[in-house]
Amino acid sequence: MIVYWPTLSVRLPINTVIGSNRMSALPLKADSNANSELSARAKSGQTRILDMRYSLIQVQRCGINLISSKHINSFGLPYKDCVNRCGKKRVLRFIVAVFVCILGGLSVSASAETCPGNPDALGTSRELTINPGEFTLLGTIQYKRTLPLKDHEVVITFDDGPLPPYTDIILDTLASQCVKATYFLVGQMAHANPSVVRRIYNEGHTIGTHSQRHPHAFERLSMQRIEREVNGGINSVAAALGDAKALSPFFRVPGLGRTNAIERFLEGKQLVTWSADVDTNDWWRGSTPRAIVQRAMRRLNAKGRGIILMHDIHRATAMAVPILLKELKANGYEVVHVVAADERPKSVPELLALPAADGKASSTLLTKAPSGDDALNARQNHRIKKRRVSRHSPAHSWSEMTTPRPFWVMH
Repeated sequence: MIVYWPTLSVRLPINTVIGSNRMSALPLKADSNANSELSARAKSGQTRILDMRYSLIQVQRCGINLISSKHINSFGLPYKDCVNRCGKKRVLRFIVAVFVCILGGLSVSASAETCPGNPDALGTSRELTINPGEFTLLGTIQYKRTLPLKDHEVVITFDDGPLPPYTDIILDTLASQCVKATYFLVGQMAHANPSVVRRIYNEGHTIGTHSQRHPHAFERLSMQRIEREVNGGINSVAAALGDAKALSPFFRVPGLGRTNAIERFLEGKQLVTWSADVDTNDWWRGSTPRAIVQRAMRRLNAKGRGIILMHDIHRATAMAVPILLKELKANGYEVVHVVAADERPKSVPELLALPAADGKASSTLLTKAPSGDDALNARQNHRIKKRRVSRHSPAHSWSEMTTPRPFWVMH
C-alpha cells in the first residue's frame, strides 16, 4: 500500500471495490522507486491508482510514503526524520486517518451496492436523519425552508393511503428499485388496511400522518376539529402499526391547507410539518401516467432537488411510479430516505391481508382495477381530495399496543 500527500494516492488490489465515482488516476510523486514499481504493477492490472483528493484528510507539511509496515518515509526521508519533522503522534494520526478514509470508501460501496436482481436500479443514495426540534416547516411550495438536500437529490413522498391494490403495486415498484419513501397515511385508511400499513413499515419506508378523514378545506375548520383530526389520525395509524414507536412525528396538512394557527398547534405537538417542493398533481382528473411524469420532471428540473409529492391511491400514479424512477435515474437524480431521530423498531408484526370480495387477487391488474376514488367510495365511503367525507370515524383500541406511546400520540 502506498500513500502520498499532498497529491494523495492509494495503491489497492485491483479487486478492491471503491464506491466513490469521484476518484481518478493521478501521477505519483516522491519516491521514484516506489513509482516505478507501482507503475509496472498498474500496467499488469494488479493495482488501481485512485485519487483521493476529496478526502477530509488535511495534512500539508508531512507527506508520507507508506510502502509497507516496516518502511515509512517522508518524501524519501526515513521514518525517524518524519517523526522529527511532524511528531510521532501526528504521523500516527495521519496513518490512522488514511485507513479510516479507505474503510469509509469501502463502507460507501457496501451501502450503494447493486439492488438484488436489478443491477440498474435507482436505489437509495443515503439516509437523512432529522430532529423535530431542528425542522418545523418543510417544503418551498409554502415555506422558505426545505430539507438540506444536495443538487439532484430527491425525497419521494405519498399521501392519502394506504389503498389496495395501488399502494401494494407502488410498494412492489419501490422494492424492485430499492427505493425508500415517506408515507403520510390517513387514519381511516390505515384502520381499514392495517396489513398494508405494516408492510409499508417493514419494507423500510417512513410513516407519518395526514389527519383522520382528510376533510376538505382543512384551513377553514375550527381548531377543535383540527385537533381531533390530527390526534385521531395519529392514533389510528399507530394502532394499525401495532407499535406507536414505529410512527414518525411527521405530518402533512390535508390539501396543504395551512394556517399560522394550525402550524403553531402542530409545532406544539413537536410534529414536523411537511409541504413539498415538487407537486406532481397526480390527482388531477384525466392525468395519464406519462403526463404525471412529464409534469414532475419539468418542475423538478426547474428546482434541481426537493421533496416530491404524490398520492398512492390512484391507478395513474401506480402506473407512473416506475416511469418516474427510470426518468430520475436517467437524469442523474438520487433518492434520499428521511427518518426521524428517535429510535424505532426494526419491524412490526405482520398481518394477513383480507381476501378481496370475489376471492381473487387483483393487485397486478392495473387496467382492470377500479380508480382510487371509486375504490374509496365502494370500500369505505371515504372520499379524498376535495370530496365529502364519512361522518363516522372507526373506533380504535389501544389494548393491542405492546409498547408505550410516543409523546405526540394522544391517550
